[in-house]
Amino acid sequence: MISHDFPSKSLRNQSFVTEFWLLGFQGINKLNIPLFFLFLTIYISILCGNILIIAVIMVSPNLRPPMYFFLAHLSWSDIFLTSIIIPTILSTLLKNGDKITLSGCITQLYLFGSSTITECFLLTVMSYDRYLAICHPLRYITIMDQKHRVLLVTCSWASAFLLTLTTVSQMWQLQFCGPNVIDHFLCDPTPLMALSCSDTSSIELQNLVLGVPVTLFPLSFIVVTYIYIFITIMKISSSTGRQKAFSTCSSHLVVVCMYYLTLVTLYVIPSKGLSNNLAKVQSLLYTVVTPLFNPIIYSLRNHEIRAELKRLIYRNRQQRDKFSRALMH
Repeated sequence: MISHDFPSKSLRNQSFVTEFWLLGFQGINKLNIPLFFLFLTIYISILCGNILIIAVIMVSPNLRPPMYFFLAHLSWSDIFLTSIIIPTILSTLLKNGDKITLSGCITQLYLFGSSTITECFLLTVMSYDRYLAICHPLRYITIMDQKHRVLLVTCSWASAFLLTLTTVSQMWQLQFCGPNVIDHFLCDPTPLMALSCSDTSSIELQNLVLGVPVTLFPLSFIVVTYIYIFITIMKISSSTGRQKAFSTCSSHLVVVCMYYLTLVTLYVIPSKGLSNNLAKVQSLLYTVVTPLFNPIIYSLRNHEIRAELKRLIYRNRQQRDKFSRALMH
């Protein structure tokens, strides 16, 4: 049986566990403070990068195509996801572990799962958008009008929260008799259910069944759309036209590969035999690393966003110089 010295005696004396202890990253006590500042810097960078993209899209009249509307929502999803996870990581690093209530644990699991599924659906919607733009350019604006894009985004967010609710509602019925130590930096469903003294087979089956429509179906859809996109691009006669067409979807393709590679290996491929440390690293890849690189990838590889950033910086510099000259006079 796993034991830990941090939880209170009153907690251990209860017949049912109502609080858990998140171990976080064990065996690296000397690195806790450097890692704390590393994750804090990453979190600030994620917030600044994604907020910058959202702000540029909102204020720039040249970034009105549907692609940027979906990109703004992807940035909101990244902010939401990391704001659920990284503060808990920071707390576990400072305290060498952290206490969380059962209700707080399941709430975190619900919000974390919902934001993860939302990101899957938004990436799928963005692939559909690129498919229409490249394979059906004459009908693109007509099909992807304001009403259609709002409907797609609303369905992505709402369906993600509803699908996650089906699993979380069952987890509320679980009983935990001890131990109360979760060897993770977040309330992940697998280590949490391993601590339950209730039968979790139905929840595990439901997770497996839901994993197909929320992970493999969107991924299959993205693969099919990109097959059509590549076929269409190869039919373009000029190399300049092919390069321009590919540049409009290359950023999205890179993000999809990063996100789904870690997500599929962590939740779809059986995890038996993998160490807890490896599972934590996999979780960090799509909860921290992907949201960090998303704005970097889109800003560096997207010509329109780079141009708008340069234009806004130049305009702000002009206004600042004008204001300084006015003060001098």
